[in-house]
Amino acid sequence: MTSGGATASGPATEQELFARLERLGIAVTTTRHPPVFTVADAKALRGQLPGAHTKNLFLKDKKQMLWLVVALEDRAIDLKALRLRIGAAPLSFASAETLRATMGVEPGSVTPFALINDARAVVRVVLDAGMMRAEILNFHPLVNTATTAITACGLLAFLRSCGHEPAIVDLEGA
Repeated sequence: MTSGGATASGPATEQELFARLERLGIAVTTTRHPPVFTVADAKALRGQLPGAHTKNLFLKDKKQMLWLVVALEDRAIDLKALRLRIGAAPLSFASAETLRATMGVEPGSVTPFALINDARAVVRVVLDAGMMRAEILNFHPLVNTATTAITACGLLAFLRSCGHEPAIVDLEGA
């Protein structure tokens, strides 16, 4: 296994993700549910899951840099304003092919946990400062049929173990 988590046979599995989190001493709780593809789907199905709920934007800028922007689910994100806030060239959504090749997940399953598969650490990570003030954060564990709760400190420890030092940015009004 590489430092990122992907193996020669393909991207890390959900079980490999959980094993990595356990080795790091990061406690998580996972709830299974039908597949969700949008924030609206997630809101309808999540029931009473505590903690902050999020959206994950996998973006590419005009200089071909890749970005994962993780924000509170109701945060309005204007790509032009975001670009200025994070110091990126003009931004657009990356293709499904780029997502699969870099993060090892399908559209609808974008998550910071997928950085386990970014062995070369090419994705720049931006975390919403407002989100990081929450006690518990919720993300898909590489698949959109479950939601995994993790603390903000646990998320940072996981990202750093994958070779990513995220920028924590105030995205309100971005």
